[in-house]
Amino acid sequence: MPFTATGWKGAAVGAAVGAAAARAAYALPGRGPGPGAAGGVFRVAEHSRDVWSRTNFRGEEVTLLEGPAVAAGTCAGILAAPGLDRRVRASALAATVGAAAFGCYDDLSGGAGARGFRGHLAALARGEVTTGAVKIAGIGGTGLAAAALLGRRPLDVLVDGALIAGTANLLNLFDLRPGRAAKVALAAGAPGLGGPAAGAVGAMCGAAAALVGEDLGERAMLGDAGANAMGALLGAAAAASLPRPARLALLAGVAGLTAASEFVSFSKVIAGNRVLRRIDEAGRR
Repeated sequence: MPFTATGWKGAAVGAAVGAAAARAAYALPGRGPGPGAAGGVFRVAEHSRDVWSRTNFRGEEVTLLEGPAVAAGTCAGILAAPGLDRRVRASALAATVGAAAFGCYDDLSGGAGARGFRGHLAALARGEVTTGAVKIAGIGGTGLAAAALLGRRPLDVLVDGALIAGTANLLNLFDLRPGRAAKVALAAGAPGLGGPAAGAVGAMCGAAAALVGEDLGERAMLGDAGANAMGALLGAAAAASLPRPARLALLAGVAGLTAASEFVSFSKVIAGNRVLRRIDEAGRR
């Protein structure tokens, strides 16, 4: 894709605003222990002490507020970035907000039951509607809406909607170790920093970079709200930037990795590769 001065300017402004807004959102009151801003409507037994508090893979307490802060910063950066086509801006915002909203719902309402597509589909077969199933349907719907805002033909809307929802889910599969999902998002977003959606990608990169230290330091985690939002933004940017054959190829890759995750542990694959392991552990305490 062509790299233009306008694209770089949009990316720079989007990144600066995204970073500042993410830091500001993360610093808002309400991060300490207590009943939580969301109140009892979202609370389940595992989250009764603090609706925003979780235990990470090491067994230490972290806050989930990094995710909403990254999503808020990304949206602020998208709104501020110059040079974005109005359709691309609207699509990026819809994808980010929709994925963040349904991801947050699953973060705050979900329990430790069904996991992955197979788990949620199995629960549906038993007549149980899990929060994960609601999230999958919701992100699928908002992904289609975001794709429709690009103003393309029906086939493109279906491809783009699936791509946006697929990348939202795929990035969330990497949010199993501190900083991993943010690193993947930053690496995946780098090629788009000079293209048609540069301002939107820059906003996401700025917001993620501003808080990755909190993630690596094991004080916070992205959760579904943050990882789904960043993944959906990457999908929306790809949908706005790539020709149909490239989007179809990318969608096939996303679908293949998602299917593989049902049988193969990404964490084990990364741990078994020296280069990937070093990248994954870089900056982590």
